[in-house]
Amino acid sequence: MLEIEIEDTTFTAELHEDQAPESVAAVREFLPLESELLHVRWSGIATWINIDEINLPEIPRENHTVYPSRGDLLLYPGYRNEQEILVPCGPTCFKSPAGDLAGNHFATVDATADELKAIEEATLRDGAHDVTIREVDR
Repeated sequence: MLEIEIEDTTFTAELHEDQAPESVAAVREFLPLESELLHVRWSGIATWINIDEINLPEIPRENHTVYPSRGDLLLYPGYRNEQEILVPCGPTCFKSPAGDLAGNHFATVDATADELKAIEEATLRDGAHDVTIREVDR
C-alpha cells in the first residue's frame, strides 16, 4: 500500500503487483519519493510527477494504457518522453509532444472524484504542490 501526501491531504493507493510486477518493483526501489505534483500540459484532467532524475531499470510495458481511469497511477519509464508518474483526476488521454503515450498502471488511489478534481484544480490554479509517496503497511 502506498501513502500519498499532497500538501496537507493524505491518500492511500493499492499496488497492483499481479498486473504490473516490474513497475511495482521499480517504484519500491526509489521510495520514499519527495517531489512536486504538477498540472499536466497535454493529457486532460490530470497531474504528474517528473521522475527523470531517477535511474530506472528497463521496464517492459505491463498493464499499460493511454486512457487511464481517474485515480489510476501510471509509471512511464521514458520510452519516448521524460520519465514520470501520471495521476489522472478525471478524463485523461496520456499524451506528450511526441504523441500518445502508454503508461504502466501500477496502483490505484483511494479517493473520490471530488477529491481528485480538487487536486487537479489546485495545481492548475496555484502551480506545483509538494508531494511525498511512501510505502506503508496496511
